[in-house]
Amino acid sequence: MTIMWYGHACFKIETREATLAIDPFSKNIGIAAPRFQADVILMSHEHPAHANAESIGGTPRVITGPGEYEVKGVAITGIPSFHDAAKGQERGLNTIWRITADGMTIAHLGDFGEKDLRAETLEALGAVDILLIPVGGAPHTIAGETAAAIANRIEPKIVIPMHYAIPGLSVDIASPDAFLKAFGASAPERLPKFAIRSKELPAEEETRLVLLAAGGER
Repeated sequence: MTIMWYGHACFKIETREATLAIDPFSKNIGIAAPRFQADVILMSHEHPAHANAESIGGTPRVITGPGEYEVKGVAITGIPSFHDAAKGQERGLNTIWRITADGMTIAHLGDFGEKDLRAETLEALGAVDILLIPVGGAPHTIAGETAAAIANRIEPKIVIPMHYAIPGLSVDIASPDAFLKAFGASAPERLPKFAIRSKELPAEEETRLVLLAAGGER
């Protein structure tokens, strides 16, 4: 499996079975829209910063809400959540994506905005190998300390932060520094992209924190 980050909450995930695009954004957020082909597009909510399906090539299946899906042998579960701490009254709904492929499970939290994980959300997530978590803060989603606490509750083997300030981004969100401090990661791994096989996952008591360079293959 190979994971590439295009900035904001957008990832390209290549598995043996299929290529997934998650939360492709429009150029309106200040950085170039992602351009690649995929078999499936997952969108956490309807917003140009997360739902620019037109930028993705091929003939992908577009999935936009909670439910159970399968695309080319990749199992996908959309888990309902809220985009804010007021049960969706301020910013609406958000879908968390749970993806199982290549013997691993990935969770992409989208624009999760709740103060903590509800018990039913944690149960629906189950065991997570790789967590893609927003850390840039209000008003769009959770901030560093909250994100660190949620990551610790989920107990993934690998954490990849997303949805934080990068050069060129016009969205007013914070850097990942507060998250890194709260998570206790003074020297995270910094990679252009992340490739892993299931047998390479850390042991149960270990957690790797990886910062990906924005831009994918551009």
